[in-house]
Amino acid sequence: MAALTSSTIAVIVLSQASIPIARQIVNTFPNATLYGLEHRTHGADRAFTQFGETVRELFSQGTAIVGICAAGILIRTVAPLLNNKWQEPPVLAIAEDGSAVVPLLGGLQGVNDLARQIAAIFEVAPAITTSGDIRFRTALLAPPKEYRLLNPDDAKTFLADLLAGATVKIEGDAPWLVESQLPIAPDARLTIKITEQGDGSAEPKGSAGRADCLVYQRTSIKRLAIVGTGPGSAEWMSPQVKEVLRSATDWIGYQTYLNLVEPLRTTQRLHVFDNREELERAALALDLAAEGRSVVMVSSGDPGIYAMAAAVFEVLERDQKPDWSAIDLQVCPGISAMQAAAAQVGAPLGHDFCAISLSDILKPWETIADRIAAAAQADFAIAFYNPVSKTRTWQLDKAKALLLNSRSPDTPIVLARNLGRPGQQTQVKKLGDLAIDDADMRTVILIGSSKTRVIDRADGGVWVYTPRRYD
Repeated sequence: MAALTSSTIAVIVLSQASIPIARQIVNTFPNATLYGLEHRTHGADRAFTQFGETVRELFSQGTAIVGICAAGILIRTVAPLLNNKWQEPPVLAIAEDGSAVVPLLGGLQGVNDLARQIAAIFEVAPAITTSGDIRFRTALLAPPKEYRLLNPDDAKTFLADLLAGATVKIEGDAPWLVESQLPIAPDARLTIKITEQGDGSAEPKGSAGRADCLVYQRTSIKRLAIVGTGPGSAEWMSPQVKEVLRSATDWIGYQTYLNLVEPLRTTQRLHVFDNREELERAALALDLAAEGRSVVMVSSGDPGIYAMAAAVFEVLERDQKPDWSAIDLQVCPGISAMQAAAAQVGAPLGHDFCAISLSDILKPWETIADRIAAAAQADFAIAFYNPVSKTRTWQLDKAKALLLNSRSPDTPIVLARNLGRPGQQTQVKKLGDLAIDDADMRTVILIGSSKTRVIDRADGGVWVYTPRRYD
């Protein structure tokens, strides 16, 4: 998959009707800006008055251009500037209703990859016409950003031979090629060679400058991002998380969490772990990143709340491997289960609250019980994580008894299960009616404070909220 080399994206609209489609694109890419034609649009990030001058200036600056307009007007506008295909930024035309995504220019700068990402937003197929990209699901002229093609002048003949039926062998580490649809064979006449930056073979003799051997230089990335996907629904996943997932070489996680992001996967390698193998998962992520890969540790909800961010830092401190010191480590937040649960019924966490996990795998039950009693006495609203599992069924009953020492049986509670996933259920009941069968490991429970209120809704349901004033 080709990498988008432009650092910024300009989404350009000419009418107000295009704003909703454009805003979906801008919200997906952190580096995108919405440009709207003055007097015809409102709500854009920037206004312009001259379409041609604006587009040509952005094109000259190397900005990727996404026009919510006809393809012809974009082509005619930038035509005078087309003189070097190696430097042309991506240019795409998008239908006003999102039904068509057409890459026009910038094949060597990742336009097809950008087209696929935008098409995924609208659940349509991008209109990609590049033969090599279509047949082999990779762009040899525009490799991922950590690779540099050293002999691009030979690529045209090389690609023509591939399209004519020749096979190719890979020498070196190139997952983006191995996991493509290239016709790979060990005895192939054509060769793709990967060299490492600083290994003394950046321009190997007898390799560069040959039409039967493409040579790429690989630079070290050493990046680990720990992301939170939110509860499960795609619209609850942040644009930052989506972009980090798309640009990674490796995904690591529990199978259930990896399934949530599978629609975004192209050539990423999957490393699947059992849900309890947290420290092993963290160590592998750090080791892969230290090898020069771009790794994403996938958590549901927010990665810093009962999730993998703490496990990664625990292993980082415990083992202190020298190879890990150069890793670019990033934590990308997500919507937590308690936030998503609260949003289903109103604002039960509208005042002071705390979160407590009922799992006693990593901490003793005595500590959990002390915290529940203290939180109940302090009149916090409480979010219970991990309330019940197949082998752990008594803790919820114990927690209920502890709460009832300080809180009325009529206290409103919220049970939210499978948030953002098939089978989502949200129920409001009273604390005194809470039963073990109400919950499992996919349930988060919100316990109201003494001030939490219930309002009847016209549809027969209720709103739950905790007032901001604590009189």
